[in-house]
Amino acid sequence: MNHSSSKAGAPREPDLPPYRVVLGETDWGSLQTAFGTGECLPEVLARLLEPDSKVQVAALSELTELVGHQNSIYEATAPVAMYVAGILAHPAAMTLRPYRNVPIRATLLNWLVSTAYDASDEIVDRTEQYFPGFLTPDTTLAAFRDLRPMLYRAVVPYLQDDHQDVREAAGLAALVLAEHPALARHRDHLAVHARRILDTGSDDLDRRVARKALETWGHDVTGIEPSQEEPWDCGPHSDGRGDLEPPF
Repeated sequence: MNHSSSKAGAPREPDLPPYRVVLGETDWGSLQTAFGTGECLPEVLARLLEPDSKVQVAALSELTELVGHQNSIYEATAPVAMYVAGILAHPAAMTLRPYRNVPIRATLLNWLVSTAYDASDEIVDRTEQYFPGFLTPDTTLAAFRDLRPMLYRAVVPYLQDDHQDVREAAGLAALVLAEHPALARHRDHLAVHARRILDTGSDDLDRRVARKALETWGHDVTGIEPSQEEPWDCGPHSDGRGDLEPPF
């Protein structure tokens, strides 16, 4: 698997801390969620490693409510995202979803896509129109956005995954995360994955993200019909549940 298209000598993205370290060394009870503190999060996160995909999907759905409610970023969102990205290589991520025959890894990646999109340049820009000065260096949102190079490094090995659903989810996650200026050197390489999403993807919102990435990065999008603009708070899997609904 290709980890990066970096040139020799170029600085590489920082590694995530091991998921066990994130779980054990985070002061969850001090972090804000949509419904109080994050005291319950270690138990929910541990369920992502259960061998039963129904349990895993239910845990992801619960995390969506706790740290992604109303497409918002909370204090606990960052360590949860680090944990989710950190378990992509865990054997439990290869559990197959009944009826879909899709590895849970694709669902984990799609969760990261949705969460990263909630902190994307598009959402920040739209929010700034209504709340000027909303994004400052000391905000929870800014702290999450600073994690994008680290999350990118965890995602990029799956751009060449054997399973199509995993490849597509990884590609979409990489496109959203690569908005970070430190990842600009990867964008020409990622354009290939953006065009693959446009050529084979069936989700209009995913295609809109891919087209917007190409356009923003200066690539020719002539002949690619722009998707209809969605409400300001919509994006790929925007309700956080698109890949989490039954049948499990």
